Amino acid sequence: MSISMKDLDPAFRGAGQKDGLEIWRIENFKPVAVPASSYGKFYMGDSYIILKTTALRNGSFRHDLHYWLGRDSSQDEAGTAAILTVELDAALGGRAVQYREVQGNETEKLLSYFRPCIMPQPGGVATGFNHVEVNEQEHVTRLYVCRGKHVVHVKEVPFARSTLNHDDIFILDTKSKIFQFNGSNSCIQERAKALEVVQYIKDTFHEGKCEIAAVEDGRLMADAEAGEFWATFGGFAPLPRKTSSEETGGDMDAVVKLLCFNQGTLEPIGFESLVHELLEPNKCYLLDCGAEMYVWMGRGTSLQQRKGASEAAEKMLFDGSRTKSHVMKVIEGYETIMFKSKFSEWPATPDLKLSSEDGRGKVAALLKSQGLDVKGLMKSAPVKEESESYIDCTGHLQVWRVNGNKKTLLSSTEQSKIYTGDCYIFQYTYTGEDKEECLIGTWFGKKSIEEERASAISQASKMVQAAKFQATMARLYEGKEPIQFFVMFQSLQVFKGGLSSGYKSFIAESGLDDDSYSEAGLALFRIQGSGSENMQAIQVDAVASSLNSSYCYILHDGNSVYTWIGNNTTSVDHDLVERQLDAIKSELPSRSQKEGRETDKFWELLGGKSKYSNKKIEREQESDPHLFSCILSKDGNLKVKEIHHFTQDDLVAEDVFVLDCHSYLFVWFGQEVDAKVKTQAMDIGEKFIASDFLMKNLSRETTIFTVSEGSEPQFFTRFFTSWDAAKSLMHGSSYQRRLAILKGGARPLIDKPKRRTPAVSGRALAQDKSQRSRSMSTSPECHRIRGRSPAFAALTSTFEKPSTRNLSTPPPAIKKLFPKSTGPETSKQTAISELTSSLEGPLRSSIPKHLRDKAIQEDTGGEDEAEDDEGRTIHPYERVTTTSADPAPDIDITKREIYLSISEFRDKFGMSRAAFYRLPKWKQNKLKTALQLF
Repeated sequence: MSISMKDLDPAFRGAGQKDGLEIWRIENFKPVAVPASSYGKFYMGDSYIILKTTALRNGSFRHDLHYWLGRDSSQDEAGTAAILTVELDAALGGRAVQYREVQGNETEKLLSYFRPCIMPQPGGVATGFNHVEVNEQEHVTRLYVCRGKHVVHVKEVPFARSTLNHDDIFILDTKSKIFQFNGSNSCIQERAKALEVVQYIKDTFHEGKCEIAAVEDGRLMADAEAGEFWATFGGFAPLPRKTSSEETGGDMDAVVKLLCFNQGTLEPIGFESLVHELLEPNKCYLLDCGAEMYVWMGRGTSLQQRKGASEAAEKMLFDGSRTKSHVMKVIEGYETIMFKSKFSEWPATPDLKLSSEDGRGKVAALLKSQGLDVKGLMKSAPVKEESESYIDCTGHLQVWRVNGNKKTLLSSTEQSKIYTGDCYIFQYTYTGEDKEECLIGTWFGKKSIEEERASAISQASKMVQAAKFQATMARLYEGKEPIQFFVMFQSLQVFKGGLSSGYKSFIAESGLDDDSYSEAGLALFRIQGSGSENMQAIQVDAVASSLNSSYCYILHDGNSVYTWIGNNTTSVDHDLVERQLDAIKSELPSRSQKEGRETDKFWELLGGKSKYSNKKIEREQESDPHLFSCILSKDGNLKVKEIHHFTQDDLVAEDVFVLDCHSYLFVWFGQEVDAKVKTQAMDIGEKFIASDFLMKNLSRETTIFTVSEGSEPQFFTRFFTSWDAAKSLMHGSSYQRRLAILKGGARPLIDKPKRRTPAVSGRALAQDKSQRSRSMSTSPECHRIRGRSPAFAALTSTFEKPSTRNLSTPPPAIKKLFPKSTGPETSKQTAISELTSSLEGPLRSSIPKHLRDKAIQEDTGGEDEAEDDEGRTIHPYERVTTTSADPAPDIDITKREIYLSISEFRDKFGMSRAAFYRLPKWKQNKLKTALQLF
């Protein structure tokens, strides 16, 4: 279905080309664009069309169309809005979901566009009323009722004491003061949201100049503000119980009916079970669920059929006094989750579904015919192999192998070597944006046993509880790891087999062969990663079919080493395979094998040639995030509700939320959540995955992060348009916080240190720091030096021998905070980094000073700036160290090196100050640590 140029109203031309809102008002049965300055201002006598365009991560647009009908708008005007909405949908490619919105009964999706609420004003074009400007009218006392935990439905009610009840929240707006009356049965979350409406009324109707008062149901005249409130009603009197009203939806028919539109009439369809096969592509249907009605339009229907279906639905609503029903119109292939959930079964993949490229092509062609600029409309966002990690790669890592109900701490040289038959617990502390962050998690190998997985989760949970839930917790499965995991390790090797007693017992009892990795045996490794800060060597079956043209491989049989370079690989991949050789087989020379030019010996080791893939192994891609409020009932059932157009303010302190990004999800819990519920956060995430609310076939091995309020990592907060860390550190309930801001204008922050206490004991932390000063480790036996420039040939020969090799040297080219891969580093700075990473301890003194200086001078081009001690504060080295018996006063302990003189700096560091500050931050810290300056 398409719409021709002559059928499209000029007011709609160019609509839906960019992310955001567009609104039109119906005037004389024509759409007229509303200026952006008037968005959110609705009049009771008018009808409006609202288009919300959302730019998706795949480069396409999602469109949601709403037509809003004021209380005093006519049936003809409502019908016009419905028909014009169908036309606009056709112009946008026929994929938008359409919503019928009635004043006072709007959907939460529409209300989410106009935070905190919609408060329609009297007047309108079609009714003949004049629009009354708010600031021009004489202020009269008004009473409003507010309902809703996440978005607020506001309705003006009669100003009478009999209107009040114990279940709802009321706002009394007087000339000089605004009162919020909290019914005794209302919840904290509703009270907090109502305060946002109070703020809106204050700013809109009082120009921000009036007093605010909160009145609790049950407080009588003894409370001054309560007394003032009741005085406006003529004095206090007991409140009646709330009676059923039209708002409860009690008159809605709960029996689900399916009707087919046939030549302007509705024909009921009988069924025993509501299944997808009842819907024919060349027809339109109405699914009546009582409070909700859906108009389903098949892909084969014409524009006139869809208009006729919309008109028939409007007529049915007015004739049947169903004006308050929510009506959604969906197109075949683009049905909403709620619509699909009404059916007993729904196919995983609809038979008819246009791709995003197809949809954009149709829209682009239409807009181009209108003479509009469509540059960039057809471009989709490039899919990244690895997303940004949003985590500091220079943190401190500890890894434990799980053995039954116990865990064993691995040394810094062993923690980068993990086995597919084992389970591990890791703890990573790093510097966040404004505080120390901590990530505690579990990693399950593909062949690990269930008992040790449960043990790992239990022990990791206890570590998080010991940290008072200030640490983020993660549950990871092999092959499903997020980028943060690889950045923590930077260089990771995953071996076949396992070392835990549980795995070995399982192999023995099952009678299976133990294929655990052996340095003397035959082994094949696939090398992957987007850069030196997240590289991995994954052991695969040593057969030719394991090869892939898009990767590089390392093959060894204990006596010889081969590298295999796929034809689809890049220079980054070639650099990574060289780096991983140092970690896997550093003592043997390697022979390079390019795809298509392999030696017979290579194929002989793999058991002969066979077919293999040439495509990258696909990983779950991050999708557009969806936020859900979650309630875990006493019987263990999980109830969820989606929060549309979400912001940070939707995360209230009393609730638990799930942020679903498809490839991983976050379980967030507020400070006011019960401690028992906090311990169930991981269970909530698992139940959410099992329910698969978005019907996206979530894997049971999807990564789960649990996040507590006030300790949100950046890789969580980045999904919010803006994030104010101070909001997460406030005292009290969500209602108390909002009231404090309203009445005092200040944010009472929790008194907590800027740097958090590590989640494990100081003794364990100190013990491991002696082993590891950063997050990357390699085998002590590694002495292979690869990729060095000729300028270092003479220098590297000095420490090629294991006897003279510095055993603590990490691999080079580790990038700074939140690195972005740009390929292998070949600059002069890299050469300096490679050199200085080795200039520590006894080895420094074994290299002749003139040779050191010459190499540094050559690779910096002799461009070090002239240094001068004049005007700087200078202290002797002995007074600025961390172990000084007589420390210098008033120094910056994070930059102790700046107090050294030029000569002493060069003597201690073996380089100029300028050369030092050109090093990556982690290398600076490593050198400073060795000199007791960090």
